Amino acid sequence: MRYNSTTDKSIVVTASQAIAQGISTDGGLFVPMEIPQYSMSDIDALTKLDYRGRAKKILADYLDDFTAEEIDECVEKAYTKEKFGSDDPAPLSYQKFGDVDMNILELWHGPTSAFKDMALQILPHLLTKSLKKTTDKEAVILVATSGDTGKAALEGFRDVDGTKIMVFYPVDGVSPMQKRQMTTQEGENVAVCAIKGNFDDAQTGVKRIFTDPALVKTLNDNGYLFSSANSINWGRLLPQIVYYFSAYSEMVNDGKIKLGDKINVAVPTGNFGNILASYYAYRMGLPINKFICASNSNNVLTDFIATGTYDKNRSFYATISPSMDILVSSNLERFLYHMTDGSDAQVKEWMTALKTTGAYSVDDATKAKITDIFTGGFCDDEKTQQIIGEFFNKYGYLCDTHTAVAVSVYKDYVEKTGDKTPTVIDSTASPYKFSKAVLEAVADGETLPDDEFAMVDLLSEKTSTQVPAPLAALKSKETRFTNVCAKEDMADFVLGTLGVK
Repeated sequence: MRYNSTTDKSIVVTASQAIAQGISTDGGLFVPMEIPQYSMSDIDALTKLDYRGRAKKILADYLDDFTAEEIDECVEKAYTKEKFGSDDPAPLSYQKFGDVDMNILELWHGPTSAFKDMALQILPHLLTKSLKKTTDKEAVILVATSGDTGKAALEGFRDVDGTKIMVFYPVDGVSPMQKRQMTTQEGENVAVCAIKGNFDDAQTGVKRIFTDPALVKTLNDNGYLFSSANSINWGRLLPQIVYYFSAYSEMVNDGKIKLGDKINVAVPTGNFGNILASYYAYRMGLPINKFICASNSNNVLTDFIATGTYDKNRSFYATISPSMDILVSSNLERFLYHMTDGSDAQVKEWMTALKTTGAYSVDDATKAKITDIFTGGFCDDEKTQQIIGEFFNKYGYLCDTHTAVAVSVYKDYVEKTGDKTPTVIDSTASPYKFSKAVLEAVADGETLPDDEFAMVDLLSEKTSTQVPAPLAALKSKETRFTNVCAKEDMADFVLGTLGVK
């Protein structure tokens, strides 16, 4: 198993090199040169395993320069009952919303109450083992976050030997709870900085740092190398494939589908990583009929799927589902590579156009391949809160703002198409991470308290649901990080934090 760059397939690396580097030297993203193929008997075998067993099998098929013992250790340390509250870190909740079945895949039971834990609890173990195989340098992990990735990465890499982690977030682009999670982060090897800009600015800044030859050399000379915990890193994306196979296995075990039946997936996404993981599962053999890509008002992906034109030259909206407030969906690059049968030249042309003009259009053949299996939809803030209120008040299920976007888009899809294929809907965060918006949706217009934690307590009281312990504990934590910088000064922050001139 080897990996090459989406924009220069002559660059070929091992799995451990792909994870250690995070991004290719040419700025492209690493993709597997072959995708493992699973038969129905292989999938049947997965139904007999628990989540950890499924993870070990899938990771082993992609990480062939890891020993079985290394993968076993990574998985066992990542998906513990202590961290996720049960032996199943990604449980399904079977709900009804009117006459529409909702197979909710709850991905937020980890230590930071967001789906990013599913990958970022295991990535530090994969990365440290990759570093030992490839270099003697210390890894400087740079993360751009629209809210959830930052805290999950900080928690995952906290005090991990041989690593330093720095997280950049948009100063006005995360929820108060997300901000508090990051700014109170414990650990000797962590740093956090807000930037004056949006998530796309943070993501572009991190990529620019990664590919600045002079900066890379400076770090090299001082015993450091850059790596990433964003989903541009294959080690972040790979673990997300597991929970789609696991959800399918559990639906078979629970009698919701029969082995071999097709499912749909509905995924709220901004950076395209989560839904791309389900596409890899499909390419491996998981029977998926349709991918339903759900966006908020920053609906660049909805428009792309419908028209074949990706255009970031549009208004940017700060919404109540901030983890999806993204106009440059970096993982789409990997998807386009596969949609063009590995045409690195074509992908490079499109990515160059995106950087220089802010837009590109795919050819008709590529568009047809995309729309054959993908559909898109979006949901604004008003509809998001309407869905949260209705889902809870009528049917007793409390969801966060991002999950509500997926529920809304999926309901619209069913009404439009009549497609009742059993569908897995990703629930990506605890409602308590966005307590103000969720409380407004269920509180019937009453005046809310100003304090974030008073809102959390009121939401718990009104809905008779429990505040996740890691979020409740934030109330008494001290703020450690108050840094704010211009997007142009991100590299200076990195060097200053490392004490490198």
